[in-house]
Amino acid sequence: MVIRILILRAPGTNCDEETARALREVGAEACIVHTNKLLSNEVDLFSYHGLVLPGGFSYGDRVRAGAIWASKLKSRLMEKLMEYALNGNPILGICNGFQALIELGVLPFTRRTDLNPKAALAPNISSKFEARWVYLKCHSNTCIFTRYIDVNEVPRMPVAHSEGRFILGEGLSGEELSKRGQVVFKYVKANGAPANSEYPFNPNGSMFDIAGICNEDGNVLGLMPHPERAVYDWQLPDYTSVRRYSGHADGWRIFKSMIEYIEEEIR
Repeated sequence: MVIRILILRAPGTNCDEETARALREVGAEACIVHTNKLLSNEVDLFSYHGLVLPGGFSYGDRVRAGAIWASKLKSRLMEKLMEYALNGNPILGICNGFQALIELGVLPFTRRTDLNPKAALAPNISSKFEARWVYLKCHSNTCIFTRYIDVNEVPRMPVAHSEGRFILGEGLSGEELSKRGQVVFKYVKANGAPANSEYPFNPNGSMFDIAGICNEDGNVLGLMPHPERAVYDWQLPDYTSVRRYSGHADGWRIFKSMIEYIEEEIR
């Protein structure tokens, strides 16, 4: 059976094709669809096995990064999105897509009736657009997107954002999310030591060095780093000097994990 993944684009998203290529690399059929087609019911969300909200600058990131995109989805598609997530379908939000999932209230918690945002992705502490490769440590073995990444492993991926500083609302803590297995990735140093908010290892000043989180069920993941830009070994910044060729880089494993989960679910 062909695994069909919907990549939702909007005016200003610019990682659609890279994301589609990454998904095709792991054997999926990737379909790039404009948000308006979903809102008008021209396209059926439930005809796809998974959903990806890619990176970019949707609607120019006016108001806040991802806010307008989230507002459009919330006004006409929220019920379907929630049903889709609660049915166990995988949803991946990358950078701007992560920002939109936070604005939607789908992350950190999907299983609740209050969908007001409980977290935010605020402007970077540096007040600059940060584009650099970062080291991450995997902290969750319950997220369906980390099946090919071991806990405490240190993958590398690039970031490219101005608003990536993860902060939690009042009454929530990073420790609480960690206990639930919802902190999937943290920024670390090259040797795996905690970044401890130190720049540039933590490129944006995120609380608890958080780079990516999932929902309670582990099927919705949002992360600021771009796995679609770390699919092939030739994308690595030290590719020509290290001379270790494996074919794939660490981001490939996130997409591979997603597809393997879907294959098991539809058997």
